Amino acid sequence: MARLIWLMGASGAGKDSLLNALREQPPEGMLVAHRYITRPADAGGENHIALTESEFQRRRAYGLFALDWQAHQTAYAVGIEVDIWLARGWNVMVNGSRQHLPQAQQRYASRLFPLCLQVSPAILEARLRQRGRESEQQIARRLRRAQETTLPDCPQLNNDGALNDTLNALRHLLGATP
Repeated sequence: MARLIWLMGASGAGKDSLLNALREQPPEGMLVAHRYITRPADAGGENHIALTESEFQRRRAYGLFALDWQAHQTAYAVGIEVDIWLARGWNVMVNGSRQHLPQAQQRYASRLFPLCLQVSPAILEARLRQRGRESEQQIARRLRRAQETTLPDCPQLNNDGALNDTLNALRHLLGATP
């Protein structure tokens, strides 16, 4: 059975880096889905499909999203193409939302594989400072939120070290080969 792998983790944990690496060298039978987001394509961070608010709402009304949610004054969605890929037997990984995991669980039930990308607080703080997108106040908020948000029964994938080590651990966890 094909699975929707719902990758979650704090901002700065390395989700984008991991997803970009998987796009280059995915395990056999896996696709990485883009999210549709109401922010400019050149805003930095995630490789996404940028939509205006009106275009996002139009696509939502047409039923073109499998899942959608709001966070940080921004709209996010996963397209219905993931359902086609799953039906064809492909595993699909997506940058998921911790707060909207229940929505994904409701839609995908046993086909959903939640995965928590973890980093130690010191490494998370260093990464947030290095990327230079947040103020000190925003960094402090993100660090607090990362420590407050824990998900029970979510397999953990540690990303403290080299990205290649994380990729190898992911392949092992999923029982996949390159």
